Amino acid sequence: MTDAQKGLPGLRGLDHVGITVPDLEQATRFLIDVIGCEYMYTLGPFQSDENWMAEHLGVHPRAVMQELHFFRCGGQAVFEVFQYSAPDQNLTPPKNSDVGGHHVALYVEDMDEAVAHLKSHNVEIFDAPTSSKGASEGQRWLYFRAPWGMQFELVSYPQGKAFDHHPESFEKKVVN
Repeated sequence: MTDAQKGLPGLRGLDHVGITVPDLEQATRFLIDVIGCEYMYTLGPFQSDENWMAEHLGVHPRAVMQELHFFRCGGQAVFEVFQYSAPDQNLTPPKNSDVGGHHVALYVEDMDEAVAHLKSHNVEIFDAPTSSKGASEGQRWLYFRAPWGMQFELVSYPQGKAFDHHPESFEKKVVN
């Protein structure tokens, strides 16, 4: 298989990130007031008496997508934020170390200003910004938690990362 044959044909980039929250109004306020997203539109409710939910979404057949909101962030990334009810719903958000654990990283120009903003909104922050080493030297990052428990990350590398300036200095592993 050649490099041209690897991957999804026609892939252009990330379209959106879907997030399920316990309280859509709380998530909306957080995404608009704290993160700075732009509300776009709402869909829902949706449910099915057939197995459509299980067959198409991999959720319990009697799950109800009560409502979802779409948000634009930074003029490009879109968050699709759901509020579901389901007979088998797990209300505990996964940690990054759990299978299926995740976080969303947001790039900011000024890390210190962004951290001060989060603090002014009483957002739970994990420690202080960390300076990366190795290929990511030049980057600072910090994790924080949304009110519903999901982890986000701030990243900033306004002068670029070491890898950007000296890619030949870092080993690249070829994955077959």
